[in-house]
Order: sequence, then C-alpha cells, then structure tokens
Amino acid sequence: MIALTAAEIADITNGRLAAEPGLTPASVVTDSREATAGSLYVAKPGESADGHDFVGAAFDRGAVLALVEREVADAAGTNYPAVVVEDAVLAMGALAAESVRRIRAHRATAGAAFTVIGITGSAGKTTTKDLLAGIFAASDADGATVAPQGSYNGEVGVPLTVFKADFGTRYLVIEMGATGIGHIRYLADMVRPEIGVVLGVGSAHAGEFGGIDNIAVAKGELVEALPAEGTAVLNLDDARVAAMAARTRARVLGYTSRPAGIGRDNGSQPDVAPSDVVRAEGIELNAEGHPEFELYLPGDSAPQEPAEHGTTQQAITQYHVSAKLIGAHHIANLLAAAAAAHAAGIPGAQIAASLRAQTAASRWRMERTERPDGVTVINDAYNANPESMRAALRTLAELGRGRRTWAVLGAMLELGPDSIREHMTVGTQVVRLNISRLVVVGREARSLYVSAVNEGSWGDECVFAATADEAYDLLQAELQPGDLVLFKSSNGIGLRHLGDRIALPPQAPRTSPERSAEGPAATATEGRAQL
Repeated sequence: MIALTAAEIADITNGRLAAEPGLTPASVVTDSREATAGSLYVAKPGESADGHDFVGAAFDRGAVLALVEREVADAAGTNYPAVVVEDAVLAMGALAAESVRRIRAHRATAGAAFTVIGITGSAGKTTTKDLLAGIFAASDADGATVAPQGSYNGEVGVPLTVFKADFGTRYLVIEMGATGIGHIRYLADMVRPEIGVVLGVGSAHAGEFGGIDNIAVAKGELVEALPAEGTAVLNLDDARVAAMAARTRARVLGYTSRPAGIGRDNGSQPDVAPSDVVRAEGIELNAEGHPEFELYLPGDSAPQEPAEHGTTQQAITQYHVSAKLIGAHHIANLLAAAAAAHAAGIPGAQIAASLRAQTAASRWRMERTERPDGVTVINDAYNANPESMRAALRTLAELGRGRRTWAVLGAMLELGPDSIREHMTVGTQVVRLNISRLVVVGREARSLYVSAVNEGSWGDECVFAATADEAYDLLQAELQPGDLVLFKSSNGIGLRHLGDRIALPPQAPRTSPERSAEGPAATATEGRAQL
C-alpha cells in the first residue's frame, strides 16, 4: 500500500477527520481478524452483521485508524481514531482510484512502466487471472506483479487488491465481476486499465441482469473504458464478445481455438486480421485430462527456446503448450492469458514456458485429489453456470473412460426464468454422457434430478439428497477404489465443502466447514461470486 496520511484519506474520501492528521496506515483490511500493526480497518455494513461492531477488535489487533460511517467509542467512551464517511465501500473505491493514479504518476516520472489489466467474463476469470499473474511473475519485469487473492472481483475486492500495490508494482491484474449494468464501468473507472480482457458472455446471473443481452452490455463496459492506445482482448469464439470490437476505441486482439480462416462467417464477429489473432490448433487432451495444443502468437519475436518448442513462419510464431490444468474448457483461459501477456509485451517464449509450468493456483477450480484408497476427487464447485457445468461434465466423461464416474451436482443460482430448463438440460446431459452415478444435492436442483430420471437414469444410478450430509453418507458408503467423482455447484450452495470432506481419507474425522463468527459484513470476502 502506498503511504496515505489520515488527512489525505479524509480529503480523498470527502470524509471528516477524527484522528491525528499525520497518522499513516500501512495496510487496509475489512475483517477485524486480519488487522495487524498499522492497519486501516474499513467498517462496512453488511446483510447479517455490521463492521462497526468490530472496530474495537480491529484496534485490539493493531489497527491505528478506522474508515467508518459513524464514530465508534471504546469502553471508556473515547472515540477510536477514524475518518467518517457517508459510504465506506464507495470511500474504499475513491482511495483505490487515487492509489492507482499516484502509482501510475510516480512510475512515469521515474521512467518505469506500469500496466493495469482488467479481466471479466461469465466464467474463467479467476483461472485466467492466475495464469496471467504467473506469466508476469516469471518474466524479467522491472517491478512486482499484484493480482487478486482468490476471487476478489467486486466493489470491495478490487480496492483490496489495489491496496496490495505500491510504487514498486509493474503489473496490476484486476478481476472484475458484476451483478448488474454499471458495475464494471465503476470498477474500470476506478483502476483505468490499459488492457481489458473479456472471456465470455454466459447465462449465469441472467435473472439478475434481465437477460443474457444485458450481461453482454455489462461486460462490454470494460472495453468501452479502455484508452485509444490500449488493447481489448476479445474471445472471438463467443459472438457476443467478438461484437464488442465495435464498442472500443482500443486496438482489438482476438483469440480463438478455431483454425485460421474458420468461424468468421458470423455477422456479429469482426473481421480481425491474422496479425491480430492469438489461436490454438491441434488441440487434444492427454490421459490425465491436460490440454495440449499449438499456440500461435502474431508478430512475436523469434523464439528464445529450443527449436523443437518454437518455429517462426510469416511473422506468426508457434509454440507447443502442454498445460497442467484439467479440462478442455481451460484452453480458452490459457489463450486469454497468452493474448493479454502478448498485448503487454511479454515474449512468446516466456508466455509458452509459463503456461506449460503453471498448475491451478486458486482452490475449487477443477482441483484434483488422489485419495490413498484410489478414489479421485475433482472439486470444481466454486461456481457454476450452464456453460461451465457442461464443460465439467464433458471432462468427467473423458477422464472417466474405463472407470466408474460420479457427478455430485448442486444448483446453478441466479438463472432467472430459465433456471428449471437449464437444470433439466444438465440432467439430460449427464445421462447422455453415460456418467455412472448422479447425486443431486438440494431442493434447488431437484429439476436436474427429475430430468435425469426422465431421460432413463433409474434405480441407484440417480439419487436425490436433500442435504450435503445425506450426500456425504451415501458417498462414504459407496465410493470404491478407482472411482472418479466430480463436485459442481454454484458458490452459494457450498458443495465445495462437501468435496473437501470427501477428498479426505475415509477414516478422517468428519467436520463441517468453519463459519465466521464475524460474518460477511466485516470480512474481506464478498459473500458470493460475481459474474
């Protein structure tokens, strides 16, 4: 975090100073339990708890200043040092915007580069963010790379990410989520990215947005915010994303998994020259489910690695990538990260080498665990929408050839009026992919169970469990060595915790996930995943 005095914080946030003007916090937290010596504690109200109730706890752990919406006193009646603002979350955003402005100005004065990359999309944001941060971290950049912890991607998470940056930061990678139109515009105005990556427009949260077309409007706010000298990295395999080329003044760099010359007959897709397209060809999955392909980067310099890994032809350089992620759906994330890194000027050889080396960095994204008894658990239950659900099931079927496969599925939330239809489609797909066993957890997903039964999955092939505990008991009793089991649901359903329990050896203690005593109002997390 760059140094900001209490007086500066008050000025930036239009707040009232109720502390020593020269007091200078060293970090920012929204969870009192994360406060350390010198912290600024942001007391934000929430749905089930109020951060103001934990101001004292934050100061007990070392906080020196609070950002509050009302003053809070200690047991002796003395107010804690604070900056009092109208809206603590908006004040965080103002501090983040000023921090980015100062870092950019400082590095420009020092002759050092500073690049902000924004990433949005209905699926794949966190994986792409992790991959891109990994590429930058492995480069010989003049400065550090800062990227979000987990899926910090909203009005709280983005400022918390910014506060990790300082004058030594070279790359600032920002994940941007939204639950409505205008949210991404707010985040983009906050950090002013030079590179904007749009991964896809899916049907998750369609109910909240009022339809998939409104999701496209919201996602396109990122490329609209880019400067003329910036770069919009667009998924050309998604027609709604490709059409965003008309909404930006920035250069467009597309990426695609279609061979050159294929797939440009869609009227909504821009006519992007090969020199502005990153693509993958020769795609296949190896026996472990890891994608392999040839990566083509336009206008790249000559390869700086052994000849067997790279050859140059007509200013388009080819690299072989054998990734360590699981599932063909990660090819789009790998390509997006490669394209963004290419736009940032990272040499192709470094990009390819990093993609070959990286494993999953964030939890519950196709997270694979091999139990000692021979059961394989794939926990992909951080988030779910119809597109990611279908991709995960296809991966389960491909990896499970010759094995007994289990799909443990929960609801996909915020689908609006299409929810029942989308769940029924998934149930039908499970049967048609010949998944051995289906366990549907929770009443919100019952239509998925019904559709699987109607499609012909009867008896013990398809089971409905009202609770995660019921599903746990069933799996503990029936899983056998060699079985492959996938867990997939929306974040709010919580099947990721069931997946963690099953990933433990069968004799391990049975425990439920820890619940925060402080609650979501004062924690740094944002409660649920945003689109």
